[in-house]
Amino acid sequence: MKILTKIFRKIKSDPVLIAAWILAIISAFFVHPGKEYIKYIDFRSLGILWGLMVVVQGFRENSVFEKIGEALLKRVSKGWQVAAALIFICFISSMFITNDVALITFVPFALMTLHNCKREDMMIPVIVLQTVAANLGSMMTPIGNPQNLYLYGITGMGIKEFVSCMLPYTVLAALMLGISIFFLPGKDKKLEDRTEDYNIVKGFGSTLQVVIYSVLFAVALLTVLRIIPFWLMLLVIFITVAVLDGKILLRADYILLLTFIGFFIFTGNMGKIGSVRNILQSIVQGREFVTAIVTSQFISNVPATLLLSDYVSDYRELLIGVNVGGLGTLIASMASLISFKAYTNDYKDKTGKYILLFTAVNFLFLVVLSLFHIIF
Repeated sequence: MKILTKIFRKIKSDPVLIAAWILAIISAFFVHPGKEYIKYIDFRSLGILWGLMVVVQGFRENSVFEKIGEALLKRVSKGWQVAAALIFICFISSMFITNDVALITFVPFALMTLHNCKREDMMIPVIVLQTVAANLGSMMTPIGNPQNLYLYGITGMGIKEFVSCMLPYTVLAALMLGISIFFLPGKDKKLEDRTEDYNIVKGFGSTLQVVIYSVLFAVALLTVLRIIPFWLMLLVIFITVAVLDGKILLRADYILLLTFIGFFIFTGNMGKIGSVRNILQSIVQGREFVTAIVTSQFISNVPATLLLSDYVSDYRELLIGVNVGGLGTLIASMASLISFKAYTNDYKDKTGKYILLFTAVNFLFLVVLSLFHIIF
């Protein structure tokens, strides 16, 4: 009973999930449920997303990412160095473990680190830049975020084409993040002395488990690259993790998967209504980049991708638009809410200051990347 209550509470607290299913239910009055509903759902994308979630949770259970971060921090002595380590670990790791997981892992890690180093003056700018870094680093790879995985799957795009499309924006984002570090308060100030037993991560998991999860991660990557069938990947990951540590299977983000299904039904039904389809096509086609950015500001970039993908003529423009569109408002990328909640849980009195800086930095990055796209 407690489990059901917990699940219900989690569902009730997720507005995107609720919106997705309200739209799906409303659309069902216009296109009545039938066998075609199954065809709406992209089971391959959902299966790969589930597999990656489970494997990454296995790594997290073994404190792999925190240990990597801790090893980096032992080599720094100044404010700008610790900031660079915390920001760029989000940027790089998000390419492989998704922007959500990068922030879930490294924002609390940054909060503890900066507190222990007595550098709370850097807290808000570092957390904001970590969030930008995770949202922009993740655009580099098909597995960096859910919208990339979905678009990579439905377009049949090759990995070389995908990376070459997103590489210029990723490089520019990295340069901007690097420049931003020089504007941090007290960047040259030395960190407080840390004792020899200073450790943020107290333990490390099983080496054997880390090796096994690394193999499973390789299997998932080969599935993304269309070398291994997705059903085989699902079977291998499910059986291996069930034997290894069954509770990990429960830690995948099933709310996100349910949200996808709700939007699949809604967008599938909209495509069956001729007048709606024609209106959406006339709005989106030829304006994919701008439409993706604007839509993302109000409903976030993952739902925007699912909503617009059926009506575009240029998938590259949509791909770039929904990734750049993750910048801007606090809900433009739902991953941004992870950082916001983590920070404001500890520093409720500074919520307004956080939102102000977050919005200013995000829109600055959004404008620069948009201008870069328009010009080049």
